[in-house]
Amino acid sequence: MTSPPALAYAFSRVAYSIHPDDLGSLLPSEPPYRASQLRRWLYVTPVLDPEDMTNLPAAVRREIRLWPFTVVADQVGDGGTTRKWLFEADDGAQYEAVLMGYPRRTTLCISSQAGCALGCTFCATGQFGFERHLDAGEIVAQVAHAQAFLRQIGLPGSPDRLTNIVFMGMGEPLANYNRVREAIRRMIDEMEMSPRSITVSTVGMVPGIRRLSDEGWPVNLAISLHAADDELRSRLVPINRRYPISLLEEAAKEYAAKTGRRVSIEWTVMDGVNDTAEQARLLADIARRIRAHVNLIALNPTPLSTEKAPTKRAMDRFVRILRDLDVNVTVRDTRGRDIDAACGQLRAGRGRPQPVSIG
Repeated sequence: MTSPPALAYAFSRVAYSIHPDDLGSLLPSEPPYRASQLRRWLYVTPVLDPEDMTNLPAAVRREIRLWPFTVVADQVGDGGTTRKWLFEADDGAQYEAVLMGYPRRTTLCISSQAGCALGCTFCATGQFGFERHLDAGEIVAQVAHAQAFLRQIGLPGSPDRLTNIVFMGMGEPLANYNRVREAIRRMIDEMEMSPRSITVSTVGMVPGIRRLSDEGWPVNLAISLHAADDELRSRLVPINRRYPISLLEEAAKEYAAKTGRRVSIEWTVMDGVNDTAEQARLLADIARRIRAHVNLIALNPTPLSTEKAPTKRAMDRFVRILRDLDVNVTVRDTRGRDIDAACGQLRAGRGRPQPVSIG
């Protein structure tokens, strides 16, 4: 009696690394509707374990290679409301994502690069250096992983779905434009997320801001400014030497005009560096000119950084000056200090840790 032919699958390739329209190439022995089922599991109702894709044949579930990474560190902070993952790709590249839960929202901070080449002085990612760009599948898989985690495990007292995605993790999103664009497209078209729930943060890649404004998506733009004059900003954020504040302001105004979305300014407050009254007044001028909201966050110091967090008195004074000058300002909640949640800190601090289980 002849043995039945072995089923042919192509799961040596990672499912998230395949364009959604091409998922059928992973299932050459299956009817076409299996690709549609797989697509839904990947993007609409993601799961942590392929065995939970219950309407796929057992043989397919056993062969699926779901994630383009291994979770090599999984840390919990803030009484369980903050979760940070360190991912490692097959080539050893490491990158991070942080999930933060609040009573009415859950926010995921994702990475677009392994490392960063822009060298901002106070950022752990920049201090660690640049490895490579993440591809679209590696970016969107961070979102799917968090969605699956929320659906199956969850954070205490928070919604069981993502409400906000922020490109504020490792890397400069607009330096990896085409891959980030495809990841955003999948979030909107495949994962059915509102573009208004997605925020792209940039340190000032002016050409990328202009390209993003032409995409037709009303995604939010956050500019990591950190200093309000070119001399100080060029020291803290070296890309300012190429795209100074005047060019950044022009691009921000164009973005707001084309998308209808108000731009926000991110400002990491550092003791004795950018927490002065003069910096506050200059920042207020910029914020009023581009009609931006200002988000302040006290520095989460990194092991290699000489900068320190501001005193409460200095932070309060900074906020008061901005508000007195009619600037809308929010002091952001500092999350994850107990689990090295500043971008790149977990990766820099742990080196190459051994895989751990999730959940």
